[in-house]
Amino acid sequence: MKALIGLVVCAVALLSGCCTAGPAALSITTILQEPFTMTQGSELEGYCIDLLAEIAKKLGFKYEVHLVKDGKYGRQDESGNWLGMIGEVVRGEADLAVAPLTLTATRELSVEMSTPFMQTGVGFILSKDLGSEESHFVSFLFPFSTEMWVGVLMAFLVTGLCIYLVARISPCEWADPETDEHSFTLLHSFWYITGALTLQGAGPHPKGLSGRIISAIWWVFAVVLLACYFSNFNTMLRSDTKHVSVMNFDELARQDVIDYGTVEGGSTFNFFKNSNNPTYRSIFQHMERKKSCVRSVEEGNRRAQEGNYAFIGEAASLDIAVARYCNLIRSSELIAMRGYSIAAPLGSPMMKNITVAILQLSESGELAYLQSKWWANSCMPEGGQAPQALQAHLLRGLFMLLALGCGLGLLIALLELASKARDQAKDQKKSCCSVLSAELSQRFRSGRANAGTETSEKSKA
Repeated sequence: MKALIGLVVCAVALLSGCCTAGPAALSITTILQEPFTMTQGSELEGYCIDLLAEIAKKLGFKYEVHLVKDGKYGRQDESGNWLGMIGEVVRGEADLAVAPLTLTATRELSVEMSTPFMQTGVGFILSKDLGSEESHFVSFLFPFSTEMWVGVLMAFLVTGLCIYLVARISPCEWADPETDEHSFTLLHSFWYITGALTLQGAGPHPKGLSGRIISAIWWVFAVVLLACYFSNFNTMLRSDTKHVSVMNFDELARQDVIDYGTVEGGSTFNFFKNSNNPTYRSIFQHMERKKSCVRSVEEGNRRAQEGNYAFIGEAASLDIAVARYCNLIRSSELIAMRGYSIAAPLGSPMMKNITVAILQLSESGELAYLQSKWWANSCMPEGGQAPQALQAHLLRGLFMLLALGCGLGLLIALLELASKARDQAKDQKKSCCSVLSAELSQRFRSGRANAGTETSEKSKA
């Protein structure tokens, strides 16, 4: 009887234990690659670790992460057996592979692949020491942007025209328009402000208050503008920023000075191996002939830092190398765009939910946040940021000051002329408007007449 009671108690204990125990933790395989997965003491951290935590939070599962035993991503050997993380998933040693696994047709046939959580392409990195300084015939224009140069030209034309108009309108510039020869022609007005731009005086100078206001504001504009130009020009001359001499894969394939390679057996290696593009086939033949492929991304980054080697890989991995190692630079060309996905065994019921969770994280901006978090650039050129052409909006206050000065000068010139016209109207007992109109027409007719007289005298001489 006691034995029977003991058996019942044990059965009840086992049943209660089964009822209270939660679902088994999922086994997650990953691989060390900065910044996707990295070690921090005895813990793992990185983009993929954060991504896995967010997906687990949405789907409500527990997990245990381990590093892949053979240190490979996933490729088939000569017998057709899968190695790396894909192999562990196929053999049931892992429930999920969360890592920068490229979504390929071959892998899709053997495992379930989620929608990509990151898009990338194939590029290459090499040392900045392999770069070459580029010289340009018009490099003296680089301190200012195109918009800035257009703004300076417009300011020059408007200011010259304003000085010409003020000199014509203001009574202070000539005592008698009928007899006095006016010195401020349109050509002289532009020559006058050109002298200010070169910090050289070009006389005669305006005599009236209106002309002097515009001249003073233009001198302030010219001094500040020249200070900004020479400051930015000096920064560009001292900058040690170099432009990589090999910018794309076609140039890489056609030269034989820089050696290059990729991770042997990886998706990038297979892309060049299976490509029918003549340039890409040439690159693969070079890598096979020179045996220049590497065993890991870390080895490729190290060889690129040592110099005379271009490491070909996926942009997501190359960008973090450029961000961490300041002597590296990435090519501007990207080819073979592809995505990184999570792998699960064929027929896994979780894959649909994982895909939905990734799409939700993308739509909420969480994936973009994780990328900005783990791809933060720690490299800065000496002395701060790389020099950039000065944009027009940065000096909009200076342009507004010049516009205000020109407007104020024109207003004062009109007030001066109006004051003189009012006095003449009182003496001649005429309307102020008729006298003002006559004064304006007389000044501009006088300018044309003087110009015609000068031309005729020169022709007679």
